[in-house]
Amino acid sequence: MSANHFTFTGVIIKEPLGYSALCLELDVASQGLTIPQAKKALLEAVTLYLKTAIESNLPYMLPVPLEEDPRRNNPRRVVKVLNLKVDLTVHAYA
Repeated sequence: MSANHFTFTGVIIKEPLGYSALCLELDVASQGLTIPQAKKALLEAVTLYLKTAIESNLPYMLPVPLEEDPRRNNPRRVVKVLNLKVDLTVHAYA
């Protein structure tokens, strides 16, 4: 992991009306009507979450508890597990 590149685990879950998406390391979620929409929405949510956490000097790693990991508690609804690669530009101010 470089200073401005993060890789996280994303999980896409089938819902009755579309798909939900969850970043396991950050406990950030989103949704979409299709798998690509859910993935895109999750990438946007993760990027905004990280930018806000870093700019505000807050901790950003807040993983999903193991008992809430959909790969463990409801694996039949998991349709895709993917790597989320987020690039952030870091600016220094004095």
